[in-house]
Amino acid sequence: MSDAPFLSERVEIDAYGNGGFRFRDMSHKGSLLCLPAGVYGWPPVKPEDLQLADFDQVLESPDGIGFVLLGTGDTQVFPTGEIRRAFVEAGIGLEPMATGAAVRTYNVLLQEGRDVACALIAVDHHRSSS
Repeated sequence: MSDAPFLSERVEIDAYGNGGFRFRDMSHKGSLLCLPAGVYGWPPVKPEDLQLADFDQVLESPDGIGFVLLGTGDTQVFPTGEIRRAFVEAGIGLEPMATGAAVRTYNVLLQEGRDVACALIAVDHHRSSS
């Protein structure tokens, strides 16, 4: 994950696919982490490779995060028990779902002003988020 955000605020995701995301007239190839502090590149490529350390930035600075939508690629994949326990201990909800569903849900909840963040594994097919 990059130390500096692409943007220092939460923004809607305009499109996903082709191995990346578009948001606020920007694009990023690879996975994405959207937090209250900004939008960051995120290293995970496949859901089965997710490690607890991939969520360090979320778990170490939970301010403004009530729950995280975890986009796990083309299908819903549940994270390991270790990851789920860490979120429970931090008092942060974790909702795994396919990346497309996570993007759409994130945008709606963001418009509603909810305390949501998302961690999105990039997918290859192309979609608009609307």
